[in-house]
Amino acid sequence: MFKLAKPTLVAAAVSASLVAGAVNAGENFGFGRTATAEEIAGWDIDVRPDGMGLPVGEGSVLDGEGLYEEKCAACHGLFGEGEGRWPVLAGGQGTLAQERPTKTVGSYWPYASTLYDYIYRAMPFPAPRSLTPDETYAISAYVLYLNDLVDEEFVLTNENLADVKMPNEPNFFVDPRPDVNNTRCMTDCADPAAMQVTGSIGGVTPVGHFMEGADGPAASHEAQHELEKKMEQERLKELGVEVEEEGASSGPAALSEAALAGKATYEQACAACHGMGIAGAPKVGDKGAWEARIAQGMETMVNHAINGFAGDAGMMPAKGGRSDLSDEAVANAVAYMAESSQ
Repeated sequence: MFKLAKPTLVAAAVSASLVAGAVNAGENFGFGRTATAEEIAGWDIDVRPDGMGLPVGEGSVLDGEGLYEEKCAACHGLFGEGEGRWPVLAGGQGTLAQERPTKTVGSYWPYASTLYDYIYRAMPFPAPRSLTPDETYAISAYVLYLNDLVDEEFVLTNENLADVKMPNEPNFFVDPRPDVNNTRCMTDCADPAAMQVTGSIGGVTPVGHFMEGADGPAASHEAQHELEKKMEQERLKELGVEVEEEGASSGPAALSEAALAGKATYEQACAACHGMGIAGAPKVGDKGAWEARIAQGMETMVNHAINGFAGDAGMMPAKGGRSDLSDEAVANAVAYMAESSQ
């Protein structure tokens, strides 16, 4: 039978553990230093449904409209309808029970705090964490307005955000099922060599995912990409948009060795924006969009791509946000895009 030690021994043991814990907390491995309050605050940006964690600030629907059109509409559409395969933000109410529901901020999300938290943490796509708290409140207010959850005079603040009730909140609940663990296999186990593990390459965005008609993981395959490109052209034709047919022009000259070497980098790291002209990025093949840039010379274009650049049309983050790419890989990708757009 287990028995408690005498009170004096227990107290001594607890005191010793507390002292050791206090010492080890700051010197676990004998290197580094304790993070400052300012450094911790820089990472402590999560927001709870009750509003805890929200920074002081405010933003109106009116202010949010301009910010949304400037920073969000290129991907999500002027009215939250979504461009291409980018997420739809508005509408979808009453569709959750359907076979193909439209899950939007207004139809699916349970808390308004998630909207603020995600925008502040990860948006806009080319430049996450570039929005101020007031700008984030304003854009959040406008997205709520697009979903008919607030009126056009509404001002969202850190004090009233938790009061915004989302229509689908009651349909979220704590899963009552208990946690379970699989029994470790000791005999007659599956052969790991016979298992097929599938997945995407880390850090690579499937090119076709952002095009109409993309179909799962195959969207990153070149053949699937070409199929989706054709489908997108047909869709634009139906909308009355003039589309240049393949082979209708003389086409670009033969690519240089650097451009050929940069094609893979373009497809893996650049096509998400430059393939569709997202967020002000010049679309590959659009001669008009590239003409002035090419006139600046390769040295300038490569410098902007490597170090980042902010212009009237938008902002290019350094290396497109892919700090793992070498300068040479970026330069070759620029060569591929420029030569393919002449």
